[in-house]
Amino acid sequence: MAEQIRSLDDLAAAAADMATAPAPAPREPQRDTLGRAYATGKRKNAVARVWIKPGSGKVTVNGKTMDDYFARPVLQMILRQPFSVAGVSGQFDVMATVAGGGLSGQAGAVKHGISKALQLYDPTLRPPLKAAGFLTRDSRVVERKKYGKAKARRSFQFSKR
Repeated sequence: MAEQIRSLDDLAAAAADMATAPAPAPREPQRDTLGRAYATGKRKNAVARVWIKPGSGKVTVNGKTMDDYFARPVLQMILRQPFSVAGVSGQFDVMATVAGGGLSGQAGAVKHGISKALQLYDPTLRPPLKAAGFLTRDSRVVERKKYGKAKARRSFQFSKR
C-alpha cells in the first residue's frame, strides 16, 4: 500500500513540475541583413528558392513577372494562396528562382517556399499556414519505370497466341 501512495505522490510531483516548467520559447523571426526571409520550396521535381521582403506585392519568378512566367490563372492563384490564408495580401514582394519539373510543379514549389518564408519572416503567421497544409512538402513524385514493364506499372499487351 505504501508503494502505491509513494507512486501517487511521485505522479503528483511530476504533474506539478510539468505545470511549473517553462513554456517553449517563442519562435524568432529569421531575416538576413537586407530584411528578407529565405526558404526553399519543393514539389514533384521542382525546387524553388524564395526570398520575401516587405513591399507592394510584386512577384518575380526567374526574372519575369508572375503573369509572364505562369500564364495560366490557376497557377497564379496557387501562388497567391499563402498570402490570402495568412491575411497579408499585397504586403510582401517575392523574388523566386525555380528549376526542374513542369509549370504545375514549379508553381507548387514556389507556393511551398512562400509559405515557409512567411512563417520565418513572421512566426505569428505559422498557425494559419500550418492549418491550411502549406508548410508540408507534398512528397508525391513520379514512380520509376521497372524493367519488364511498359511504364511504371503497365504491362506489355498480352497475346494469347
